Amino acid sequence: MNTNIICWFEIYVDDIERAKKFYSEVLGNKFTDAPSPEGSDDFKMSFFSTAENQGVSGALVEMKEARNNDSANTSTIVYFPCNDCSVEESRVAKAGGQVFRSKMSIGEYGFISLCLDSENNTFGLYSMQ
Repeated sequence: MNTNIICWFEIYVDDIERAKKFYSEVLGNKFTDAPSPEGSDDFKMSFFSTAENQGVSGALVEMKEARNNDSANTSTIVYFPCNDCSVEESRVAKAGGQVFRSKMSIGEYGFISLCLDSENNTFGLYSMQ
C-alpha cells in the first residue's frame, strides 16, 4: 500500500485543454490523455507526468456538471490510500460525513469511494481490492 497520506489527486476543470496549457506553462508539466470510460462522452482526464520517486500524482478532469453540483464541492479531490476502501467508507456517516458514491471499480486501476466530510468537502478513498 502507498505510505503517503494521499495517493492521488484530481483537479476538476471546465476546459481541460485550457487547464493543460496553464499547468504546462506554470509547472513545465507534460500531460498524458486517458481514454474516456466506455459510453462516457462527457468525461475527459489527463494525467500529470510523474517524476521518478514522486510518490503521488494526479490528473485534470473535465466532467459535465461536476463543478456545478450542489451535492458536492468538486474542485479538487484528494484520495487517501486504503487496503479496502469499503472499510473506511463504512465509517464516514458515523463520523459526520456522507458517502457520495459508494465503492466502485475503476477497472485495472482498483476501486474508489467518493465521500463528503463534515465540512462538505469531497474526498476519495482508494484501494486495489
